[in-house]
Amino acid sequence: MPPPVPVVPSAGEPSQSQLLLTMPTETKASLTWQRGMEFDGSSGTAPPIHMDADSRTAPSPMALLLLAAGSCTGADIVTILEKMRVSLIRLQIDVSGTRRDEEPRRYLNLHLTYHMSGERLDETKARRAIDLSIEKYCSVVHSLAPDIPITYDLVLG
Repeated sequence: MPPPVPVVPSAGEPSQSQLLLTMPTETKASLTWQRGMEFDGSSGTAPPIHMDADSRTAPSPMALLLLAAGSCTGADIVTILEKMRVSLIRLQIDVSGTRRDEEPRRYLNLHLTYHMSGERLDETKARRAIDLSIEKYCSVVHSLAPDIPITYDLVLG
């Protein structure tokens, strides 16, 4: 592959360093079939996970999607609340989704229930952190089809 050709931006155009900040980042994953509908998967240096499309020995891919959405928003919320100087004591996230009856049996909606407690945590801060995650930061949520509504409930205490 030939080396990239340097581009000199015109006035008002982004510089090379600004373009590099917006370049897509490729993530790779690898799956190995084990038996039946079971696979082991890994990405990068993270430990492998076991999946079972039949949900007999491990979470199914669709359950993993719910877990991914929940953990992605959860990580955002932890970071946002830390910036708000909230000392989080508890965060539990319950995620549910309604699936189509016919193929492809994709999710029609997702609903998350956030159970939180913490020092200096109030409803305004909690909802602000959740809203920022769902509307702006969570890569998993933003990777879903745009017609899938994402709703949530908040339980403090």
